[in-house]
Amino acid sequence: MASTLRDTPMRNANVESLLVSLIGKARTDALFATLNSPSILADFEFGSVTRAELAQAMNMALFEGLLERSANGRTYTEEAIAAGGGVYFDHGALRTVRWDQNGALPPGESAFTRILRPLGFKLNGRYPLDRLGMTGRAYAHEDCPDEISQFFVSELHPERFSETFQQAVSRVVGTSTDPLTPAAVGQLWELERDGTLPLETAQALLPVIVGAFARQHEVPSEADYELLLAESAEMAWISTEGNAFNHATDRVEDVFALSDAEKAKGRPMKPEVERSRSGRVFQTAYRADTVRREFRAANGELVTREVPGSFYEFITRHREYDNARRCWKLDLRFDAGNAQGIFKMTANAK
Repeated sequence: MASTLRDTPMRNANVESLLVSLIGKARTDALFATLNSPSILADFEFGSVTRAELAQAMNMALFEGLLERSANGRTYTEEAIAAGGGVYFDHGALRTVRWDQNGALPPGESAFTRILRPLGFKLNGRYPLDRLGMTGRAYAHEDCPDEISQFFVSELHPERFSETFQQAVSRVVGTSTDPLTPAAVGQLWELERDGTLPLETAQALLPVIVGAFARQHEVPSEADYELLLAESAEMAWISTEGNAFNHATDRVEDVFALSDAEKAKGRPMKPEVERSRSGRVFQTAYRADTVRREFRAANGELVTREVPGSFYEFITRHREYDNARRCWKLDLRFDAGNAQGIFKMTANAK
């Protein structure tokens, strides 16, 4: 069942130029044909890139990266396009580790808020994920929160686990490098100050910030992976995938109907749809795609094994009445219970 929420595609010349410089015209055309285009981007001044335009270009590139890692998500998207629909990109999720022994990478979500805030994203909710030893936070775009994809950034807290686990975390993430160059830091500061960047500057910045959503540490040892997996499937996932998108989400009209349709096709769907306590947010997902990753064996040689990778999620959001503004608005919040249920999609380690 393809999403019917996607708007008629339109081209913002700045977003198009940013993406063409990063991934080429053919892949850019495919993304414009696939994803919703936020209405705010209909008004633009070519050559002067707004924070919303850069945010949208980054989101589109990250979505494409997720499809490269998720065969199930890629198949779903191809079928949606073939059926005349598309994808309404609701949010992307990533995992971080709040730990002081994190190499050159800032700990936890601070490695990404330094990117998200200059691009116009604002904290839109905090969600304790205590069963997982994590905290999640949502960031929505101030200029167009309903239509520009949100970010759900989670932090894992190693101090809530055993000392052996903490030592393994330090060995794994302690080798992390910082993907942000001094030039990129300066460009983000200018964007936060001015709200715009010259196109050429934005073209130079885009690959750097997209590259931040990746693994920044060295190949983990197989022994450390096993230690982490014994206590936290989420930290084991971070050890192989780093800060890559854990999942990307299509906003659909009826996630229950979609779930039934995908199950009928034999797709690896979550057994039940997650329902928020508010009764307005409903989520389901495919199980994580299996990927092959390298590990360092005890003898120092590289070995390969299959592990859970990223996955594709679906969400239906209902509206709520804003009593202060006397109008209906889309419920853009998340739910801790939903999130913890969805996170189990990467727990099928082999």
